[in-house]
Amino acid sequence: MSTEMLAMILAGGQGTRLGKLTRFTAKPAVPFGGRYRIIDFALSNCSNSGVNTVGVVTQYQPLELNAHIQNGASWGLAEKNAGVTVLQPYASSEGEKWFLGTAHAIYQNIAYIDLYSPKYVLILSGDHIYKMDYEAMLAYHKAQHASLTVGVLPVTMQEATRFGIMNTDETNRIIQFEEKPKHPKSNLASMGIYIFNWQTLKKYLVDSYSTDGRMEDFGKDVIPAYLSHNEPTYAYAFHGYWKDVGTIQSLWQANMEFLEPDNPLDIDDRSWRIYSRNDALPPMFVTSTAKVHRSMIVDGCYVAGEVDHSILSQNVKVGTGSVIRDSMIMPNAVIGKNVLIDHAIVGERAVIGDGGQVVGTPDDIAVVGFQEVLGRMEEDD
Repeated sequence: MSTEMLAMILAGGQGTRLGKLTRFTAKPAVPFGGRYRIIDFALSNCSNSGVNTVGVVTQYQPLELNAHIQNGASWGLAEKNAGVTVLQPYASSEGEKWFLGTAHAIYQNIAYIDLYSPKYVLILSGDHIYKMDYEAMLAYHKAQHASLTVGVLPVTMQEATRFGIMNTDETNRIIQFEEKPKHPKSNLASMGIYIFNWQTLKKYLVDSYSTDGRMEDFGKDVIPAYLSHNEPTYAYAFHGYWKDVGTIQSLWQANMEFLEPDNPLDIDDRSWRIYSRNDALPPMFVTSTAKVHRSMIVDGCYVAGEVDHSILSQNVKVGTGSVIRDSMIMPNAVIGKNVLIDHAIVGERAVIGDGGQVVGTPDDIAVVGFQEVLGRMEEDD
């Protein structure tokens, strides 16, 4: 069994910056845009790019993520070659149990990758919102005769201080990597997307873990090793919408951008669809007294209040007299009567009792956590 390029999606992060939203679920499983979860974008990109063999590496609170992915059928991957395999940490003979970093996660799964004898391995994060043709990146990798190609996103020089920055020569070959430089030399920020020649990467990892074991992360350890050994390492510039939604502020902002008519994600583009696993639900129901403006309301929702520039995910209930503005409400949340929610994210299965208030600002988004209960319902609607 062999495949030209196998994808490994790193989906094991705890997502501590998302606080109460990831207390019981991995960050890539966090809902986004009403109908999706964050990992749907990487999986859909694989499907659309013809990358049909995918390993999803999990670690923290994997149950919901595993239930969502299942065998990959929702992304059209189950019937193509090997489909999707969910990979979790295991205790090694050396007593290791948890992945120590991104590169160590790949090292622990060498046996899985070798089952398919890939020539190339595509490394992805499960934490980003974007559309990207990985097949085009692979063609670039081949044309450059690269050992490693790093996906980069041009950012402003002011933003560059927050990223790992790739400094290149006139041929786009990477000659220096700087982690969050105070005085960046370029604006090419790493997207955490890599294409490796598998046998070369495997050799580096095996050699490291048979000696010093220092190759834990791609950014901190592997890329510097490739540069120091003069491996042909190139930058592949991506020009399009890309968002790391690893913070409350960025997650809220991405959801609000999702509502805009000129949203560059163009979620309705039939030539590059974003797929997800969605349960069969009844149509949404908006009462005759409700008011809805510039919002997204999906199947299973019941709305008796006012919703303005907000996203209501599957099976959300909004009581009479409640007002929701500039907010994202995650699946199965219940909003009582006469509730005010403004500039907020309300987590999955949260309950906000009658008369409650969850009010933030554009710079300080209010958060109600996963299954969190605020107040109580006086009576049914």
